[in-house]
Amino acid sequence: MTETVDDSRQKAILNSAFQAFATYGFRKTSMDDIARGAGMSRPAVYLHFRNKEAIVSKLTEFYYAEKSVAVAEALATPGSVPEVLTRAIQAQTEGMAAILASPHGLEILDNTKSMAVEIISEGEARLAGLYADWLTQQAQAGRVRLLADAAEIGRTITATLKGLKLIGAGAEVYEQQVAQVAALIGAGLEVR
Repeated sequence: MTETVDDSRQKAILNSAFQAFATYGFRKTSMDDIARGAGMSRPAVYLHFRNKEAIVSKLTEFYYAEKSVAVAEALATPGSVPEVLTRAIQAQTEGMAAILASPHGLEILDNTKSMAVEIISEGEARLAGLYADWLTQQAQAGRVRLLADAAEIGRTITATLKGLKLIGAGAEVYEQQVAQVAALIGAGLEVR
């Protein structure tokens, strides 16, 4: 399922909500704050979203749709196994450091986790599937050595990246850990 936000008013609401959540936190952000940031009235916001939870759900859908496209594009690029895998992992994690660096970044992630469980599960499965398909192709081409099922490795990659953002180590440490994970997995899979 590819979700996009075509409506310019919805885009404005989602951008405003994300900025407000990052600045004030989910609990302290009101629908008035979101409406003001989007340049519209509160009743106009309610025409698109029934509450903040619905906005979080749509932001989460949009996030996973965007990341799925970015990862698929990165996996389709030429290069060594570690290079391609690093590009894909960077595409998946791009922007997360900014969220983690915001005053309410961990609150945003915690609220999203509790409000959009099914969306997150589907999005993570879609990302894991992209990695699994790529790994299967690379194994058939003799470029990677799989010590486990490609689907399991794909799930391990996405679970590892998800875990890194939830440990709360901060933006800089997060980026370093993502780079280390990408290098380790790429080197471990590459046939030498």
